Amino acid sequence: MTQHSGANQPNALKPGQTIKPLPGADQDHAHEKGNLVGLVIGSIGVVYGDIGTSPLYALRESLSHSVKADRLTEEAVIGSISLLIFALAFTVTIKYVLFLMRADNRGEGGTLSLMALAQSALGGNSKFVFLMGVAGAALFSGDAIITPAISVLSAIEGLELVTDRLKEFVAPITITILVTLFWVQSHGTARVAAFFGPIMIVFFLTIAILGALHIPDAPQILTAFDPRAGISFLAQNGWLGFAILGSVFLGVTGAEALYADMGHFGRFPIQFAWLSFILPSLLLNYLGQGALILSHPEAVSNPFFLLAPDWALLPLVILSTIATVIASQAVITGAFSIVRQAIQLGLLPRLEITHTSATQEGQIYIGRINRLLLLGVLLLVIAFKSSSALASAYGIAVTGTMVVTTLLAFVVVWRKWHWPLWATIPVIAAFLAVDMAFLAANLMKIVDGGWVPLVLGGCVMIVMWTWVRGSRLLAEKTHRDSLPLTELIAMLQKSKPTRVPGTAIFLTSDPNVTPTALMHNLKHNKILHERVLIICVKTEDRPRVVHARRFEIEQLSDDFYRATLHYGFMESPRVPAALSAMRKAGLKYDIMTTSFFLGRRSIKESPSSEMPIWQDKLYVALTKQSANATDFFSIPTDRVVELGAQLTI
Repeated sequence: MTQHSGANQPNALKPGQTIKPLPGADQDHAHEKGNLVGLVIGSIGVVYGDIGTSPLYALRESLSHSVKADRLTEEAVIGSISLLIFALAFTVTIKYVLFLMRADNRGEGGTLSLMALAQSALGGNSKFVFLMGVAGAALFSGDAIITPAISVLSAIEGLELVTDRLKEFVAPITITILVTLFWVQSHGTARVAAFFGPIMIVFFLTIAILGALHIPDAPQILTAFDPRAGISFLAQNGWLGFAILGSVFLGVTGAEALYADMGHFGRFPIQFAWLSFILPSLLLNYLGQGALILSHPEAVSNPFFLLAPDWALLPLVILSTIATVIASQAVITGAFSIVRQAIQLGLLPRLEITHTSATQEGQIYIGRINRLLLLGVLLLVIAFKSSSALASAYGIAVTGTMVVTTLLAFVVVWRKWHWPLWATIPVIAAFLAVDMAFLAANLMKIVDGGWVPLVLGGCVMIVMWTWVRGSRLLAEKTHRDSLPLTELIAMLQKSKPTRVPGTAIFLTSDPNVTPTALMHNLKHNKILHERVLIICVKTEDRPRVVHARRFEIEQLSDDFYRATLHYGFMESPRVPAALSAMRKAGLKYDIMTTSFFLGRRSIKESPSSEMPIWQDKLYVALTKQSANATDFFSIPTDRVVELGAQLTI
C-alpha cells in the first residue's frame, strides 16, 4: 500500500506501508515575486551594483596603458570606448541577458545551479561537469574578495580631487567602511536592502546625466558605436591593444551577478532593468567620459569624478561610496549563498548558517566566511593601496568563471535543450572565443597582481577537492565496516534488547547501513526505544524541493522506520519541520518523548590512507571546522544525545 505526503492521511502507518512524495509534484517553490515595478527596482539595487560601479575605474584603467606608452590619441579613446560598448553589448546583453538566463535551474542561475542542470542533462555524475562547477565556485571566491576592496577604494579616491590633503586618509576611511560593512552582516541586511534600489536608481540617473552633459564637448565620440573602431584599434596596436582589452573587461565584471541572482527577482525584471535603464546609463557615462578626455586630455587621471562640476564633486564621492558599499553587499550576500550551495552539494564541510530573516530564506549569515572575506579584503587594501594597483588583480577570476559558465552551457544547450551540434557549436564557440580573448588579455596581469585571485581560487579548489575526496573515502570505509540495517533488524527480532518508551531518531548519510550512534547505543546502553526512526537528508540537483516532495517514509518492521528528507541545494535542512509534516502524514511522533541520537566522529590521520599526508591533515582540519549536526539541522538541543567515535580515513 502506498500513500503520498501532503494527501489525506490516516493517523498512523501500518506495517509494510510506504509514504512517498506526490507523483508529478516536481515544481519548485513558487517565489512570491511581487509586482513588476518592485522587482525591477529591487534588481537594480542588488543585481547591478558591481557592473554599475565599473565606470569609476574601467575607462581610466583602459586608457592608462595608452598614457604610459605616450599614445593617448583620439583613436585610442574612441577605440577603447568602442571595445567597452562591444563588451557590454555582446558579453552582457547577448550572452547573459538574452541567452544564458534561459538556462535556469527551476528559476535559479549561477555556476553551481548550472552545474546541477548539466549533471541532470547528462543523466548522472560527470567528472568534467563537476570539476567545472568546482572551478567556477572557487574562482567566484576571488571575485568576492576583490570586488569590495576595489569598489570602495575607487570611490574614496575621489576625495583626492576635493583636496590633496585628504589623500593620506583614503586608506583609513576605506578600511573603516569595509570593517563596518562586514560587521553589520550578522544583523541581517533586509532592512537596509529596502533602500538599495532607490539609491542605485539615483546613482544611475546621476552618472547618465553627467555623461550626457559632456557628450557635446566632443561629438565624434559617438563614432565609438561603430565596432570597426575598436577592431581596427586592436589590430593596429598589437600588445598595447591586447593590454587595453584586459582592462576593458573591468566594465563587465558584474555580468555573472545577472545570472546568479536570477532566482531572487526572476528573468524578466532583470532583463527589463538592463535593457531599459542600466545599459543606457552606462553607455551615456562612458561616452561622456570619452568626450571629456578628448576635450580635456588631463582628465584621463580620473574621468569619472571630473565629469562633475566642482560644487557636485563631494556629493558625487558620497553617492559613489554608498553605491560601492551596496555593490559590495551584493557580492558578500552572493558569497554566503554560494557557500551554502557548496555545503549542500557536499563540496565543503557544514558550517553554521544563521538565518537573519524570519520570512526570507535567502537572508543568511555565515560567520566563518564573513571573517575570512573581511581578512582577505583588508589585506588587499593594505597591500595594493590604490584601485589602479588592484585593477591588475581584478578580472582573471571573473573571466575564468565566464569560461566555465560557457562550457557548462554547452552541455545544457546540447543535451537539455536538445539543440543539434551544428547549431550548438557555432553559438557556444562565439561566446567562448570572446571569453578566451578576455581571459588571455587578463593573464598578462599575472605578474602585477593577477596571481592573487588565481591563488585564492586554487586554494578553494584544493579545499573542495580534499573535502569531497576525504568524505568519499570515509563513507566507503564506514559502509564496509557497518552492519546492513536489514540484518540488524533481523538480529533484534531474535535477540530482543530492553525496550524503553518513546522514539529514537538517528541521522545517517547512508540509509542502508546501521548508524554508528545506534550501534553504540545498543553496545553501551543495551537498550532500544519502542520506535526507531532512521533519517537520511538528501540534497537534490535542484534549488528547492516542494513540500509535497519533502519526504518519503518506509516502515521496515513493527518498530523500525526509515525516512529520506529531500532538500534543494539552496535550502537549509530543518529536520523538526520535516518531522511535523511527517506526523501529519501518519507517523507517530511526539517531540516530548523523542530523543535524537547523533554520532560525533573524531577523524584521525591514517598511515595507510589513499590520500597524501598533507591532504590527510587538511581533511582532519576541515572536519574540526564543521558545525555540529544539532545546529546545522536545527534540532532542539535539549532532545539530543551525542555518542562519539574515533575513525581514521
